[in-house]
This record gives sequence, C-alpha cells and structure tokens, in this order.
Amino acid sequence: MRVTRKGQVTIPKHIRDKLGIAPGSEVEFVDLGEDEGIQIVKSNERDERSEARKRFMRWLEKLEGTGDSGMSAEDVMNATRDRDVRNDY
Repeated sequence: MRVTRKGQVTIPKHIRDKLGIAPGSEVEFVDLGEDEGIQIVKSNERDERSEARKRFMRWLEKLEGTGDSGMSAEDVMNATRDRDVRNDY
C-alpha cells in the first residue's frame, strides 16, 4: 500500500466493510506499543474499548497480591527443582 505525499492511504474495501467504515466515518490510529503495531478503530469503538480496558485494569488491581504465597523465588525454585511431574497425576 502506498502512502501519498499528504500521508494518505486507501483502506481496502474488505476492511472498510468489516469495520463498517463509510464515507464520513471517523477513525483513529491507536499505537499499541513498540512491538505491537498500529490499530485502526472507528472513533466510537475506541471509547468502548477504552472503558473496557479501564474496567479490566480495576479488576487486575483487585487481584494484586492475592496469589502471593509468601515464598521467595528461591524457595519456589527449590520446591519445584528436580520434581518428577509424572507422579503428580
């Protein structure tokens, strides 16, 4: 896909159809991070995803520390080292 001097590209028809992008639709380019690339979303969908992301982060914060066994990393390694996992079933 070629980018014009103005930085424009044509979104392929099958992608426009899939996302419901019609003439006059608002889209956003979302930077997903260094190794993740870019995502194109319709503007109203970004708001929904952003809210879902906030709810997910709140849920993760509630879980923080609930799986802490109190063991150090070395204790965990010693407990699992040289263990025959075939006998665990």
